[in-house]
Amino acid sequence: MERPELSIAVQRAPDEVVMQLAGEIDVLTVTELSTLVNDLLAAEPPGRIVLDMSGVTFCDSQGLGTLVVLSRKAQHNQTVLALANVGDFLMRVLDITGLRSALMISTP
Repeated sequence: MERPELSIAVQRAPDEVVMQLAGEIDVLTVTELSTLVNDLLAAEPPGRIVLDMSGVTFCDSQGLGTLVVLSRKAQHNQTVLALANVGDFLMRVLDITGLRSALMISTP
């Protein structure tokens, strides 16, 4: 079985960083996402970090927990962490787990 992958493309603007995520956010890939977001917050935090979820095909409980932790860390640094282009499957998972209200979700 192939190891699941998560690719992250980062686009920087003056006060916003957009991370285009593609693949699976799970126990094997959350460290990479956490490291990138934590590095942004440690340096010079942007006003907003957008995680573009349009390419995400799977998110396990470790991934969900990581999204919540990163959102709280961003808030602590006066940065908004928002999820954009959240697919139906992930929105359902967020609703079922009650995490939808814990995350900022941008709607088109």
